[in-house]
Amino acid sequence: MNQEKWIHLCIDMQRMFAEGTPWHVAWMPNVFDQIIEVAARFPERTIFTRFVPPPVPEQMPGMWRAYYEKWPMMTTTQLNPELVDLIADLKRLVPPGRIFDKTTYSPWTSGRLHRALTDQNIGTLVVTGGETDICVLAATLGAVDLGYKVILLKDAVCSTTDETHDASLELLCNRFSVQVTVVDTEEWLSSD
Repeated sequence: MNQEKWIHLCIDMQRMFAEGTPWHVAWMPNVFDQIIEVAARFPERTIFTRFVPPPVPEQMPGMWRAYYEKWPMMTTTQLNPELVDLIADLKRLVPPGRIFDKTTYSPWTSGRLHRALTDQNIGTLVVTGGETDICVLAATLGAVDLGYKVILLKDAVCSTTDETHDASLELLCNRFSVQVTVVDTEEWLSSD
């Protein structure tokens, strides 16, 4: 594992999903230990993404505007800006961990993350975070499209809905088995 050119891509482990907001992911705490274990063991190889809402819906294009018209309380003019931050146990790992902010589900749309990884000759992504069926799925499928090998740590991803979490893991494990490996955190950590 340590000889490969890989990074840990931790998706959206932010306070606005961990705390009492309309976007609260109730079982996010169930994956904290595994994610913190990976990030703390390899902070220099960890990139944290943050989903950053706009100040007002009108600043977003197309259906993103409609999305924030539905969730105006989650725009940064109404939401406590500190809630956009990573949870405290992960925030303390930056630096050497890095943060990439994004305004969509996928971290790939701006091109910045892909350029940074290409510059480092990274070929493998170890993915953790939330939500399995939204931002983790978008990050994983985007990584597949860009040619990365993805190792998804199935006990280090979470969702609001068990049914779509399970369906997403089944989809990624079965339909993308050449590009995506789905394993437990301990199995990956001990694969050295």
